[in-house]
Amino acid sequence: MKLNTMRIWLGGVAGGLGWSMWSVLIGIKEAPFYEAMQRQGLFLKQPRYSLFAAYWVLLIFVMSILLAHLYAWSRATAGAGPKTALKIGMIVGFCAGLPGNFAQAAWSPVPRVMPLGWMLDLWGGAIIATMIAGALYKDRT
Repeated sequence: MKLNTMRIWLGGVAGGLGWSMWSVLIGIKEAPFYEAMQRQGLFLKQPRYSLFAAYWVLLIFVMSILLAHLYAWSRATAGAGPKTALKIGMIVGFCAGLPGNFAQAAWSPVPRVMPLGWMLDLWGGAIIATMIAGALYKDRT
């Protein structure tokens, strides 16, 4: 069966919106820690990439579209529905969010709550994006 690319893109963009909102919530919770780390000289006062926030949002949308593709591809073997979307989001989010942030928690001088937030942003965001994409995906008729 041929994939419904319009629904993949719709789900990916909608998932990107959901993930972006989640990312903003995490960022708001971590903002005081960022400010403290900047005052201590552990974080730069300005990002190396002046458009970092725009790039981050773009990356979230790209990842969400890729997750929507992965969900659509997996339906044939894993089955359609929220259970498959949840599994994909959990697996990809775990791989994206845990290893690097575990290393940050172990070796970085910043408070462990920061890598925890970064991990939750990636893991939770991947789950949210895939669940939204899965809910919006429909096979071609």
